[in-house]
Amino acid sequence: MPKIQIMPSILAADFGCLAADCKRAAEAGADQIHVDVMDGVFVPNISFGPEAVRVSVAAVSIPQNVHLMITKPQNYIQIFADAGSDTIQIHVESQCDVEETLSAIRAAGKRAAITVNPETPVESALPLVEKRLVDEVLIMSVHPGFGGQKYIAAVEQKIAAIRRLADWVDIAIDGGIDDQTIVSATAAGANLFVAGSYLFRQDDMAAAISNLRKVAEEHFCRSIR
Repeated sequence: MPKIQIMPSILAADFGCLAADCKRAAEAGADQIHVDVMDGVFVPNISFGPEAVRVSVAAVSIPQNVHLMITKPQNYIQIFADAGSDTIQIHVESQCDVEETLSAIRAAGKRAAITVNPETPVESALPLVEKRLVDEVLIMSVHPGFGGQKYIAAVEQKIAAIRRLADWVDIAIDGGIDDQTIVSATAAGANLFVAGSYLFRQDDMAAAISNLRKVAEEHFCRSIR
């Protein structure tokens, strides 16, 4: 089974001290840095560009997990690959040839991931998993665009469907993850956890990351074992 990993989202970091907050997350035991890229079109917000990835790469040695919440990701794959991304996530709802864009990510030497919004049926991603065109599937447990939203538990059904299909694939979940919601998300089959607001507001981020990992390891796929 895939490894449990905790990925702090720097959308919740102090933008004026971005490098310092990336270091804080890495030193606290984060497995990857999660970078939310928003274009103000695909989602109603604007956040980071490739320069934020470069800042994080210069600050830490852990991988960069980059979430492209943009309308036409096919136009930016090489740009974000060159910036230092390790995993590039695109949305199944974006305006692109999804299979072709995932292939371009791999051709750039990066891990390819598909993202599914809360209202999108999981069936949109299953063929991509079956064809092994992705290394990772990201299930959104909030509506993308803003941090601090309430967790949508209904998306756990999507996680379970993907995990039943493929025990090898990494399944990430993003939105409202804390020490309570991680229990059922992990039991459904998720193994990668994006947490922003919850982690960055902790006085002791190391303890919080350690606790999330411990809870996840205790509950991983309990419902489908």
